[in-house]
Amino acid sequence: MGLGIGKSVSNSRGQSLVEAALILPVLLLLVCNVVNLGYFFLITVNLTGASRSSTLYSIEGSYSPYALQEPPSGTGSSTITTTPGTVTYAVFQDLTGAVWNPTGATVQVCTQMNVNSSTGSGVNTQGGQQLANCDSCTSSGCSASNSYQGSPAPSADPEQPNFVLNEIDIQYTFNTLIPGTIFNVPLNASPFCNGGTCTFTRSARMRSMGP
Repeated sequence: MGLGIGKSVSNSRGQSLVEAALILPVLLLLVCNVVNLGYFFLITVNLTGASRSSTLYSIEGSYSPYALQEPPSGTGSSTITTTPGTVTYAVFQDLTGAVWNPTGATVQVCTQMNVNSSTGSGVNTQGGQQLANCDSCTSSGCSASNSYQGSPAPSADPEQPNFVLNEIDIQYTFNTLIPGTIFNVPLNASPFCNGGTCTFTRSARMRSMGP
């Protein structure tokens, strides 16, 4: 009887090893997908926070002791990442330490401070709606976005021209932590990711007084 019990325990251990070997790849697959999905949401949260805080900064300049007018979008050179007092600098500062490559983000800033030298105005009209002029900014500097009309185009304030909507759009491309299609199943099912590379955009809008 003793030999029978020993044989039964040995068989049970062998069965457990087989079950563990079968289930381990599934567990690893699940864990890797969860890690990549969690990283995606971490990026999303930080982009959302940066867009909101920079939009708030873009409308509060003239109401703070530090500045007498709303801050500009940025500079026209690579000093944009080291020059305080601009909206794009505020974006990069918010993203520093939160994402892997903060200066790799593209920022579109739509405010009245983007004055079109041809018209002398910080707003433009599309379809009878007054919109803020837009600058497209990277770590290399800012330039007029699509003749200040922006892409995507900013929204019009429902009470324009008394108010103008300031809008900040941040686009960021990043690779997931664990490469491979099989480790990015939920993300590849979304419109934002393809093969472990994701491009995500977050926008925020706040109104300021019209010109």
